[in-house]
Amino acid sequence: MTARHESWFHERESAWLYRRVAEHEPDPRKQQLFISLAEAAERQAERWSAHPDSAVGEAFVPTLRARLIGRLLRWIGPRSLRPALTAMKLRGLSVYDAPPLPGHPMPTSVEQIGLRHRRVSGSNLRAAIFGVNDGLVSNTSLIMGVAGTGVAGALILPAGVAGLLAGALSMAAGEYVSVRSQREMYEYQIGLERDELAEYPEEEAEELALIYHARGMELERAREASKQIMSQPEQALQALAREELGLNPDDLASPWGAAIFSFLAFAAGAVLPLIPFLLRVPDDRGLVIAGATSAAAMFGVGMAISLFTGRNAWRSGARMVLIGAGAALVTWLIGRALGVMTS
Repeated sequence: MTARHESWFHERESAWLYRRVAEHEPDPRKQQLFISLAEAAERQAERWSAHPDSAVGEAFVPTLRARLIGRLLRWIGPRSLRPALTAMKLRGLSVYDAPPLPGHPMPTSVEQIGLRHRRVSGSNLRAAIFGVNDGLVSNTSLIMGVAGTGVAGALILPAGVAGLLAGALSMAAGEYVSVRSQREMYEYQIGLERDELAEYPEEEAEELALIYHARGMELERAREASKQIMSQPEQALQALAREELGLNPDDLASPWGAAIFSFLAFAAGAVLPLIPFLLRVPDDRGLVIAGATSAAAMFGVGMAISLFTGRNAWRSGARMVLIGAGAALVTWLIGRALGVMTS
């Protein structure tokens, strides 16, 4: 593929993705932005194809990565897929995390309060992929380590199940404590702010106005807008939490939800190398099948990670297989040494 042909292909694929984003974007203004970007990319592709030595002859077919992202857009939407879209070098994605004007523009409606703080980065999808990877690598290594000791094959299954439960419960407990602590900190500080708002409403309104004034707004205009915001106590409390305390309630997840999500993601990966032992495949064949299943799954995880990194999917998959295989080999060697020492 020549450089010009590669540039043509990139512009065509970008245009294709822009149109997929526009299809699944509910906001008409954002939708129009991505349609405009698609049209611009298509015009640029035409310029490349019109060049005498462009060597553009075949019909355009999106890559597997682009088609996968297009399918994911239908399921979870553009906002949550921003990291993957960024890796595909799409433009205009800043509309999902910042206003178009610099500084701190004054909100014109209560719904716009704190808009600049909202960040959606596909963290759930990313967390799921890495949670599956953690369970897959750790339990595969555990199984290989136990097998390396030379103990009876009947012990591999209970050891693997114990590893799955221990790892998944540890992940769940860690996520629960982390998210619960964040919520408790927020609830404590927002409680203090609520008390101050109830006792000193005029002072709080002036503080909010001064914050906006310090960011470039005219003081009188800032005071008028601050009073309008203060007319709705709950919205005013959220505005003060964001502007004075730097807290964003939209960023707070459910502790139990985070714990369950982490448990399931880890368990989904950890159960894969256990499948042949659950099916009672003989020991030697079971280890081979477990290793092959884990390697295939690691390759898939590596390819999925490439959605967020923009790297070559095949290389990312191969690298993950090498990392997982290295971890399994080390634990097998350690298990082998322990088995020799205790025999």
